Amino acid sequence: MLAPVAAHARALAHGRPFAHISQFHPELTAFRRDLHAHPELGFEEVYTSARVQESLRLCQVDEVHAGIGKTGVVGIIRGKTNTSGRMIGLRADMDALTMTEANDFPWKSGKSGMMHGCGHDGHVAMLVGAARYLAETRNFDGTAVLVFQPGEEGFAGAKAMIEDGLFQRWPVEAIYAMHNWPGLKPGCFGIRNEAMMAAADRVTIEITGKGGHGAHPYLAVDPVLVAAHIITAVQSIVSRNVKAVDGAVISLCAMNAGDLHAMSVIPGKATLVGTVRTFRPEVQAMVERRLNELCSAVALGFGATATVHYERIYPATINTARETEFAGNVAESLVGPENVVRDMEPSMGAEDFSFMLQVKPGAYLRIGQGGEGSCMLHMTRYDFNDEILPLGAALHAALVEQAMPAAAP
Repeated sequence: MLAPVAAHARALAHGRPFAHISQFHPELTAFRRDLHAHPELGFEEVYTSARVQESLRLCQVDEVHAGIGKTGVVGIIRGKTNTSGRMIGLRADMDALTMTEANDFPWKSGKSGMMHGCGHDGHVAMLVGAARYLAETRNFDGTAVLVFQPGEEGFAGAKAMIEDGLFQRWPVEAIYAMHNWPGLKPGCFGIRNEAMMAAADRVTIEITGKGGHGAHPYLAVDPVLVAAHIITAVQSIVSRNVKAVDGAVISLCAMNAGDLHAMSVIPGKATLVGTVRTFRPEVQAMVERRLNELCSAVALGFGATATVHYERIYPATINTARETEFAGNVAESLVGPENVVRDMEPSMGAEDFSFMLQVKPGAYLRIGQGGEGSCMLHMTRYDFNDEILPLGAALHAALVEQAMPAAAP
């Protein structure tokens, strides 16, 4: 499959960045596979961070800064000129997932219970490829800020870097990020104005009843029964309180109550844990309010109590209009308008690049890596498609060159 993919990408992509970066495609592939074999979780990316720093120095970028947001790395590349004083940011995430890999290729994970199941190894390799090209050519007027971010998978590494002074030290005017997408064919990009990904919130519902004997339930207040009614009832929030044109998901995904070895003991407490996904802040606030109202009311009807703990984990990933239009135009310059989806369907997944977009204008894109039937993200047999490395790196580089075009001689 990979050879046709490579030929397809080469046939589509044009422009100097792609041609230049394609020359060191084997080196990027080896680098990516080394990262895949050495996965690290959020804020534990010691090996990954060191490899990134080493690679940036070999690329002869102007500055390498480590320890930003714990294990984050920032590389600085200056153009041939800086008459504009402009500064553009590019971001890649570095962390892996707590999964056991089921692949058997030579570069499979060497760590039990950890794998790069979301392609962050490929994202790092693409940005390193862009760094090498930009440092070798410097065909732009301004400064490129390359952000290698830790802890995207639930650790809010973007927020940590921001709180550590990322944008105070390097006040970029816009920042861009890209994620591989198995459902999109290689040689294609996807983007949309406004919401690309949903906000992700965590919900914990603690139900307190009265324990008792399973043979005498009338003497108890059964929290398991209350939990069952809450699980069913909360689905009415999306179907009856959220406008049909607005997106929202409520999933109660885990329940803890009683002892599996105690078949006749009604427990005194039950806990439900789940997630809420929304795009708009007003919908998010309404869902939080209705969860509190409904859970309390359902529990009260059975003589129990319910407490809702609502945690806002990641905000929605909202692209800004001007940067979305610009990034789409840059993608078209590489692969043609017929291979850029400008109205990409938003995902109910979440992404902590959203924190950066709350502070700076920017856009989040998807790069195709598979097409129909490809192994989806967060699956045990997932692997990044190395054939798209030059194209992804070329898009990063082209964003810098076209945002800050070289000054006329």
